[in-house]
Amino acid sequence: MSLVKEGGSMTYQVPVLTPTNYPVWEVKVKSIMDAHDIWEMVEPKALGEASYQKKSKQTLASLFQAIPEDMVVQMGSYTDPKQVWDGLKTRYLGVDRLRTARLATLKRELESLRMKEGETVDDFVMKLSNLASKVRSFGYELEEVELVKRLLDSMPKSFLQVVALIEQCFELYSILFNEAVGSLKTYEECIRGTEKLEDTQGGLFLVSEEKSHVCKHCGNERSNRDDFGRGGRGSKRS
Repeated sequence: MSLVKEGGSMTYQVPVLTPTNYPVWEVKVKSIMDAHDIWEMVEPKALGEASYQKKSKQTLASLFQAIPEDMVVQMGSYTDPKQVWDGLKTRYLGVDRLRTARLATLKRELESLRMKEGETVDDFVMKLSNLASKVRSFGYELEEVELVKRLLDSMPKSFLQVVALIEQCFELYSILFNEAVGSLKTYEECIRGTEKLEDTQGGLFLVSEEKSHVCKHCGNERSNRDDFGRGGRGSKRS
């Protein structure tokens, strides 16, 4: 929905409320209403200030355009924009006590989250980012430096070397989250490349050792060691 500012050509796109975007939705819708001089219908500028019927209808129309259809039906009987606004806030954020408890739980989950050995950096970063988004949706200002520190502190022992290197070469307050992730992924690729090389070299070593093996018991250079004692080729018969 687009609202056209009265006396001008400026338009505002009203965002639609979803189950996960309430904090951002609240800021955007509030600013749009304020720009159209109708926010005072939700929060009067002064006690006892008269509410104009025209502005009340404009505000209700704006809110009903910005919420899901099933909620329009539920709140269709409301004539006061503040009732709608407060109802949305209670429904999506909950009462302050429950909201505070939920935020505390999410923060504990964030602090205890650890990357497991064998887990990929991408998979762990997805978990961390999703949890960080939930924390932020409750109004907690999770800064970039805090998220970077949380990422580095969550790494397993196999990543301690690169974590120490990042902390030595960068100031944590200046490095971006995506930069830290990129460094960890580069290190992860190096580890995997080394492991593959070691596996390949190990396999070649075994093949080479097998071909050059000379059986002490039969003197057959191509004898398979697994055949010895099982009546295989080159074994002595009684």
